[in-house]
Amino acid sequence: MRIASYNIRKAVGLDWRRDPDRIVDVLGEIDADIVVLQEADRRMGARAGVLPLDRLETELDYVMTDVSLRPLSHGWHGNAILVRSSFTDLVAGRIELPTIEPRGAVSVKLRQPDLEVIGVHLGLTPGMRRRQMSTLQEMLGESDRPVLLAGDFNEWNSSRLPFGESATVVSPGLTFHASRPTAALDRFVLGRGLRAVSAHVHHSSLAKIASDHLPIVVEIAFTEAT
Repeated sequence: MRIASYNIRKAVGLDWRRDPDRIVDVLGEIDADIVVLQEADRRMGARAGVLPLDRLETELDYVMTDVSLRPLSHGWHGNAILVRSSFTDLVAGRIELPTIEPRGAVSVKLRQPDLEVIGVHLGLTPGMRRRQMSTLQEMLGESDRPVLLAGDFNEWNSSRLPFGESATVVSPGLTFHASRPTAALDRFVLGRGLRAVSAHVHHSSLAKIASDHLPIVVEIAFTEAT
């Protein structure tokens, strides 16, 4: 399976234009089975989603999973998950994390294959990130199915990713700032039963202007029966 994560900055590019169709074009270049998004909703007012759902469905065969609480939002605290329409047997939901900011995680549990994908956008302070990652680490250890975390971890120091032997941290490369990447803020964490076949940062000319983050992509394989 191919899974992508992308902080789309509310579809505002480096030219300061809000261009949702440009984000859709980048997703078309990546062609992932599942896409985890951060900052998919506007921050103020009704916090409406910024992407054209009709294009995502008709051109890319993506369905926005139902994780929102607000009627116009794509996600929860900006976190959203797109899946191919062929994934019909799934359960989507929200995960509470320790926070003093409007942060949280979203989840989609698939039956075929048996997999949970969790999208995250962690806090800005080191202490809060540690608490949030500790909660996610416990979830990885307690789950009865393979779990993959994906998102913007907001962590500049790779040694501060306390997932231990129960998981594999995959940092595909430098993703921020898109104009001149110097930090690997966007990562995957693979729980038991999963391995990364390959991983990369998507460096197309369109991706370099569509957001202030570059998207990351991982190809995963299942290492034990699920």
